[in-house]
Amino acid sequence: MKKYILALSLIIVFILAVSAGAGEPTAAVEASVNQVLNVLKDPKLKGPDAKNIKTEKLRVIYKSMFDEMEFSRRTLTRNWKNFTPAERREFVDLFEQVLEKSYLDKILDYSDEKIVFYKETIIAKDKAEIQSKIITSSKEIPIDYRTILKDGKWKVYDVVVENVSLVQNYRTQFNEILADGTPEDLLKILRKKVKDQS
Repeated sequence: MKKYILALSLIIVFILAVSAGAGEPTAAVEASVNQVLNVLKDPKLKGPDAKNIKTEKLRVIYKSMFDEMEFSRRTLTRNWKNFTPAERREFVDLFEQVLEKSYLDKILDYSDEKIVFYKETIIAKDKAEIQSKIITSSKEIPIDYRTILKDGKWKVYDVVVENVSLVQNYRTQFNEILADGTPEDLLKILRKKVKDQS
């Protein structure tokens, strides 16, 4: 009887582990990264005439991959409350475009190399960190994705490239601007940055 109960307990634990979605965060991130790489490597999208099409394809993937609201709130932290609802909406939109360019530039640098996803750490029931590395002929570049579960989907809220967090990096820059400036001052800088990179 004890053996039966033990066996039953193990089966229940196994079922619960599977239903909890072990591996889902990694699967979600890996699928999105592969989509990005497929667009970047597509020979039909290499020429200057295809730039707009490629950009639009990448933007669709980026939007489904990243949680721009979570990214924005975590970057502004305590300064978030100083933004009006309209300023918040504009900040999220502008910052999304800046992050998109920053992330895609980093991936583009290594798009012909091998990318390996090798570890998933569940931080909380709705948060996980995915560790990956880009393997080149001479070195390995670590890229970690911090993800959050919202509405049944795992989305990225921070990317750590070679131990440098995008959220932390921008938080430091924005805190310096907002220490003596206003939300409008930061928005002006972001508007110019987005205009310059387009």
